Amino acid sequence: MRRTMFRMLWSDPPDEPPDELRVTESMVRRAGTVLAVATVVLMLIITLSA
Repeated sequence: MRRTMFRMLWSDPPDEPPDELRVTESMVRRAGTVLAVATVVLMLIITLSA
């Protein structure tokens, strides 16, 4: 297998996501965590009330 190295030009933009994307990703990550915890708590409440 042959490896190739890509050379970037000095005028190329940095390979970093914009700040808005970072903020959005962190919000989605937090929302996923909250949803997972809420699901577990809801399942426990349903199980204990039955």
